[in-house]
Amino acid sequence: MRTIDLNCDLGESYGVYTLGNDKEMMRYITSANIACGFHAGDPVTMREAVTLALEHGVAIGAHPGLPDLRGFGRRNIHISPKDAYHDVIYQIGALNAFVSSEGGALKHVKPHGALYNLCAIDESLAEAVAEAVYRVDSNLCLFGLSGSKLIAAGKKIGLKTVNEVFADRAYLDNGSLAPREMKGAVIQDVEQAVNQVLQLAKEGRIKTITGKEINLEADSICLHGDGDKAVQFAHVISRQLISHGISLEA
Repeated sequence: MRTIDLNCDLGESYGVYTLGNDKEMMRYITSANIACGFHAGDPVTMREAVTLALEHGVAIGAHPGLPDLRGFGRRNIHISPKDAYHDVIYQIGALNAFVSSEGGALKHVKPHGALYNLCAIDESLAEAVAEAVYRVDSNLCLFGLSGSKLIAAGKKIGLKTVNEVFADRAYLDNGSLAPREMKGAVIQDVEQAVNQVLQLAKEGRIKTITGKEINLEADSICLHGDGDKAVQFAHVISRQLISHGISLEA
């Protein structure tokens, strides 16, 4: 039976501001990428997300981002490989402290937002992030955009890599994510998202925003937890994958 991971970016509330529905999302996913305080999240939120993941048997990953709370880590801010290396180690360490204190084990690392997108195309930045992950724990898995420079950097240094694809994002013809400001870049229709996920999981192919079909390796499917329909997407997509003979596994 074909197996695939279903992951979600969680723990992104901050102080009195609530973002997403972590408790409900945990019912449907197999991996959680938990914000580490730079782009979102705070100590209380981080611990709560960790305990929820452990209660639901969901694999826990660190979700380090750029130091950009105001822009939710999605603004393109220049960062040197040296700074990225140290920032990623710092954030992994912060989340890992909560995971360890609750008796769990950190399983993976997935950069967030702009850092994720920059690592997909910038070899030096990708190698800095991969090295940071490797130096912390060489047994951690590194999530990256399918076929990207981050995946290549992870393989080069000896990490287990996870090619990630997206249920709720449109793609350009070169395999990169369509910019959020582009019309149709963020998928709002559940049926469209389901069709995209099933094509990726069963065929390793996707129809881009221009209608062209390209190949993409899919080890894990991401759902964004901050979307208005995130819980609905998670429920329907997980059910459809299982009904098509695809097992969900971290």
